[in-house]
Amino acid sequence: MNIKHIFWSLLTPAFFSLTTRAQTQDSVAEFKPHGTLWGLTFGDYAFKGNADTVNNGLGRGSNQYSKIPVDAKFFQFRRVYLGYVYDISPRLTAEVLLAAEDDYYPGSVGNQSSYGDVLANNKFAPYLKLANVRWKNIFKGTDLVLGEMTTPAFPMLSEVVWGYRSVERTVADMRGTPSFDQGIALQGHFGKKANFGYNLMVGNGAGAKAENDMFPWYYGDVWAKFFNQHLIVDLYQDYTKIDWTNAVDTNTNPYHHDRNMTKLFVAYTTPKFTVGVEAFRNTLMGDVTAYAIVNNVNKTYYRTTSITAFSVYARGRIYKDVLGFFARYDNYDPGHKVNDITDIPKIVSYNQAVNNATYDPTTKEQLVTFGVDYTPFPNLHLMPNFYMNTYQSTLASKYYSLNPNVSGVLGTDVVYRVTLYYIFGKKDPVRY
Repeated sequence: MNIKHIFWSLLTPAFFSLTTRAQTQDSVAEFKPHGTLWGLTFGDYAFKGNADTVNNGLGRGSNQYSKIPVDAKFFQFRRVYLGYVYDISPRLTAEVLLAAEDDYYPGSVGNQSSYGDVLANNKFAPYLKLANVRWKNIFKGTDLVLGEMTTPAFPMLSEVVWGYRSVERTVADMRGTPSFDQGIALQGHFGKKANFGYNLMVGNGAGAKAENDMFPWYYGDVWAKFFNQHLIVDLYQDYTKIDWTNAVDTNTNPYHHDRNMTKLFVAYTTPKFTVGVEAFRNTLMGDVTAYAIVNNVNKTYYRTTSITAFSVYARGRIYKDVLGFFARYDNYDPGHKVNDITDIPKIVSYNQAVNNATYDPTTKEQLVTFGVDYTPFPNLHLMPNFYMNTYQSTLASKYYSLNPNVSGVLGTDVVYRVTLYYIFGKKDPVRY
């Protein structure tokens, strides 16, 4: 039985119960439909203190400061949200969210291109990020969600426990795992105090964009809370095919290209102090195309890469709810199977799949960020902070000729920031 059959077998009892439940009216006759408008904004004043030396100082990678030149000074919005949640009935809720993110232009001055939500006239513009309906208690303790929603990858637990999305995304989000998607999900909890739960989803894998391939994403997440809900353990798995084709000719192998991620998140949290660890392994089958000459015949091979990452962080309160701190270290290594490419003498060159540029197997990275959190008013944060990301080749120098974009030089992006973050209409995840 494959994962699709397992998912739909879980959904079957829910749909059988719909007929009878739809026949009954909500028990709370006095209920009146109502809605809540909410939003948040975070951005920075930033100074680029150091830049990776690759590509004339514009750096490598795909993170938010990797291609901004040294000494750049700028104000930047990194996220603006405007959302509305409408309770249609006690058991039916609709949600919509507009988002505008990353209004910066990386690259050399006069030769920039936007990575964010910027129109052709350079104005900041929102897009539809969430639009879903939630059928609560479709069966005991479980909601059915339809539409565009946050995925099981992290938002329900790990991002909330980290609490500082305004400073940096979680390690899985940074490395290309979808944070929101269009699809169908079951989200449930059980136990007397709802200490155990799960989140299962089938989606497009395209985020807010229209589906552009024939392969769905399968997401699964289970979690548990122990010791009066102070200790949190969360296990996540996803799978999708990316390409699945027959051989092009007699000299080319069939191209089977997929990905699957296993992620573990463990945290201990109290109102005054939180420490957490998040780690994942992502396997990309057939993600690197290698070219070889065998008996004077050109041959093509597809090689699998394996990526690991872990993130360790702490946050806490220094003085009441007014002053806090946060610190985090990430280690990211996408080159675990790079020797499967470089140690075969017949391979003369290789390149990575274009649609997985996030997982460049030749470059490992380390992120350090820390700062203080000044909260003069509830839901308003001013956060001076330090951001440093380093890059280093996973290859020995004798293999550089296989890929002209690879260098052994250790590069570092350093940014000094003052981050502004405020939220209205809902609770602040940093404080609750």
